[in-house]
Amino acid sequence: MADQFDVYADNFTITVTPFGVNLSFGVREPHPSTARVPQSTHLGTIRMSTEHLKTMIMIMRRQVLQVEEGTGVKAEVPREILNQLQIAYEDWAAFWKNQ
Repeated sequence: MADQFDVYADNFTITVTPFGVNLSFGVREPHPSTARVPQSTHLGTIRMSTEHLKTMIMIMRRQVLQVEEGTGVKAEVPREILNQLQIAYEDWAAFWKNQ
């Protein structure tokens, strides 16, 4: 078994295959140079089944909505970031709609 960890990550990569999912987490350098692409340190990879990932997504979504409702504060993601991630605002809004 791997060592337990408790770290902050500010980037991730996800790979989904017919056989499972790989989530790799990293942290960017604190003061990147404007002359080059920011560098990232790999923190670790978590592997799971696609079913596990889908279950986690549902639970995380529900908990985020509960916290936002309970505090009255929405964690807004700027449209510029959605555009960079190629996520249509309409898709984003539909996913986060509290039903």
